[in-house]
Amino acid sequence: MDFKKATEELMAGMTRGEIAEALGVSEATVRQARLDETANAHRNPPGGWEAKVAKLARQRADRLTRLADRLGT
Repeated sequence: MDFKKATEELMAGMTRGEIAEALGVSEATVRQARLDETANAHRNPPGGWEAKVAKLARQRADRLTRLADRLGT
């Protein structure tokens, strides 16, 4: 693995669209739920979001652990 590929994988994030898909909602819902609670457009996050976001976090952690393993640490 070269430096560019390793750092691209390290910096790879998740799009709002990917989060929305995992939560089963629209991108607009994710965007609005992330707004400050005092904003007029703020909406509550979808029900059950905690478990779904935790799953996404674990998947990302696993991916980063695999990257570290491939780099020999």
